[in-house]
Amino acid sequence: MKAPVSWIRELVDLPETVTTEVLTDRLTALGLKLEGIEAAGADIEGPLVIGRVLTQDKEPQKNGKVINWCRVDIGAAGELVEGYDPAEGQGIVCGAHNFGPGDKVVVILPGGVLPGDFRISARKTYGHVSAGMICSASELGLPEDGSDGIIVVPEDGPEPGTDAREFLGFGDEVIEFEINPDRAYALSLRGVAREAALGFGVPFTDPADRAVPEVDGKAWEVVVDDPTGCPVFAARLVSGFDPSAPTPEHIKRRVEQAGMRSISLAVDVTNYVMLELGQPTHGYDADKVAGSLGVRRARAGERITTLDDAVRDLSPGNDGDLVITDDSGPIGLAGVMGGATTEISGTTTRILVEAAHWDPVSMFRTGKRHKLSSEAGKRNERGVDPLLPAVAADRVVELLVEHGGATAEPGFTLVGTAPPQPTVTIATDLPAQLSGIEISAMTAVEHLRAIGATVAEHEDGVVGVTPPSWRPDITDPHDLVEEVVRIVGYDQVPSLLPRRATGRGLTRLQRLRRRVGRSLAGAGLVEVVSFPFVGEATFDRLGLTADDPRRATVPLANPLSSEEPAYTTTLLPGLLEAAGRNIGRGAPGVALFETATVAFPSDNGPAPIYGVHTRPTEAEVDKLIEALPVQPQHLAVVLAGERQRSGWWGAGADAAWSDALAVVRRLATELGVELRVTATHRMPWHPGRCALLSIDEVEIGCAGELHPKVCKSFGLPARAAAIELDLDALLAATPTVAAGPQFSTMPLAKEDVALVVDASVTAADVEAALRDGAGPLLESVRLFDAYTGAQVGEGKKSLAFALRFRAPDRTLTEGEAGAARDAAVAEAASRTGAVQR
Repeated sequence: MKAPVSWIRELVDLPETVTTEVLTDRLTALGLKLEGIEAAGADIEGPLVIGRVLTQDKEPQKNGKVINWCRVDIGAAGELVEGYDPAEGQGIVCGAHNFGPGDKVVVILPGGVLPGDFRISARKTYGHVSAGMICSASELGLPEDGSDGIIVVPEDGPEPGTDAREFLGFGDEVIEFEINPDRAYALSLRGVAREAALGFGVPFTDPADRAVPEVDGKAWEVVVDDPTGCPVFAARLVSGFDPSAPTPEHIKRRVEQAGMRSISLAVDVTNYVMLELGQPTHGYDADKVAGSLGVRRARAGERITTLDDAVRDLSPGNDGDLVITDDSGPIGLAGVMGGATTEISGTTTRILVEAAHWDPVSMFRTGKRHKLSSEAGKRNERGVDPLLPAVAADRVVELLVEHGGATAEPGFTLVGTAPPQPTVTIATDLPAQLSGIEISAMTAVEHLRAIGATVAEHEDGVVGVTPPSWRPDITDPHDLVEEVVRIVGYDQVPSLLPRRATGRGLTRLQRLRRRVGRSLAGAGLVEVVSFPFVGEATFDRLGLTADDPRRATVPLANPLSSEEPAYTTTLLPGLLEAAGRNIGRGAPGVALFETATVAFPSDNGPAPIYGVHTRPTEAEVDKLIEALPVQPQHLAVVLAGERQRSGWWGAGADAAWSDALAVVRRLATELGVELRVTATHRMPWHPGRCALLSIDEVEIGCAGELHPKVCKSFGLPARAAAIELDLDALLAATPTVAAGPQFSTMPLAKEDVALVVDASVTAADVEAALRDGAGPLLESVRLFDAYTGAQVGEGKKSLAFALRFRAPDRTLTEGEAGAARDAAVAEAASRTGAVQR
């Protein structure tokens, strides 16, 4: 909202000592946030005066251009120009042609500076010495009014030689505010000025405080079929309007200062009143309106051509578009934009003025549905004072009569009444309790009355407050507290240290999740956060089959992208995208992890919708929870490129499936869980290099090398590895306190074994058998070599394990260590068919 300071001062008796900066500071403290301060003409220097064209000689040039050699009377300003002859006037060359002898124009004289540091001097051009410039709106940095060329000053304007700045509105600062949606009243000078008066405690002149003619319903017949969508509708009629009448300069200037374009007197007047009062109005060419006006919901198949020449299909039904109609059908989108069939034109002499109060929800839906934004719609969808329609219609008629030569036809139609404001009960000490400021009951009541509310006192420090008609946002006691505190000043809230929070610190799951993050960071991984949205193309890139359960997603009601319209069921797409992006930008290797929720449909139907007037019951809450999708917490890891960096010490090593398993084993060790690893085949992993991870027969995820097609799809190097775990399942199996390692001062007994097994047998199965067979003396077992070749035979492989034995209370004998080793090998042979080499 842009508000000229001069217009504010017309409505508020502000002291001269209140500068624009002081005014904006106070209004910002009251909730009207300052966006900026503009001052037209601030960068124009030197003599800028009104002149009258004495002569205008048209001189064609060789290049085909026609210039005007003008003599301009600049009155008393001639004293500023050396050698100026009042009889001949100032000689100026001008290329525009929209003016003639006798017209008043705006002239900048030598020594002046125009926007863009354009300096004016006397110089020879086209065979003449041109001493100055006759100015257009664009050259002065003003909004263009649609005319092509020089600013022509009205005959009743300032005399030649007068400084043109006041006429042009220069020096009148314009404040731009950011208005919150709940403060629609401030989208008007009436609202801004009232806030200024409130902030400085000075008198306020309400432009809506005016008497209107008696309602007799004779202005025009109006039938409102939807009083919920349109509680109030006012109509007035004027005739004898002069369509060629110019818009007065003060109205035109203020409309332009507010950021709107001056079009014609009839249109400018409706915009001016909307800016002044905050009530949108609309004018119809009365000769184009067939029969009575109606207000109803659109019907199936109806269409309308709006003022922007767009043909729009209307939405029918109880929640459909509200339209204004005549006997021919819809002639306007109610409260949003008028129709082209009844548009005011250059021949309109009879104007039907409409001002109505519309349901804000309907206005918002219509604007959103048709992707149509207008200044009127912006105000109507936020809620306008329902008492304004009659006042606004009368104000528009007054200006059309005053400046357009029109005659106000007898009769005033007003259909409906404004809905009453609810009374809110509040304890007078509530503002002090919630804000911590010492606010007395008397101060609270005074401030509530200052915003226009009616306060009726009750017993025991409780009052009933009826908000003013322009404040539909005030509906409960806390809204009233906000009003009181913002007037007192948020800067008065005392600075106090918060009380020490009660509680027992982090929960068990919070501590475990932090332990997971520390473990992965210690393994050299970097945490990332990616967008959790996917589409079918994403699953295709992962190579998931059509019946893969991960393709069953939860669709989003308002997705950011139509290509990714669902919440993800796996964290890998975002991680793989991030890894591929970093590899593509030159990173030699990446090690990334992410913890986040995924979502699976619950298949329990849509969530019920309850009202907000009462708290839902436990049964209703249970139904809401049942309808929620299943949202487990997942952990995903991607390792690609160099895992061990190369350098002067030698060549590095690229990430492989074994690195992924190493990360999982490290995490399991730090969490204190026993992890089981078995071979499996699941996309997007390589069919022969994918490990299924489980704890106590409960599957928690997979780890291994990614499928070559997936690596290529995401721009990753070959043999990149990935992990995805159900973090909730992992943490559920984690003990609150993990068992610490056992230490012994006794010496270690080392035994190495090499076992030949079928190629299909996993190292994890052999290791598990060795652990189970070795008994309590086994301290650790580690795979240190794997071999395939002619020496072990086709379809076979050799796995070499380092077994380490130790007793806590004695030195093991060679026989004890050998017996433990033999028992381990025997168990491996029994369970996996292993043969010792």
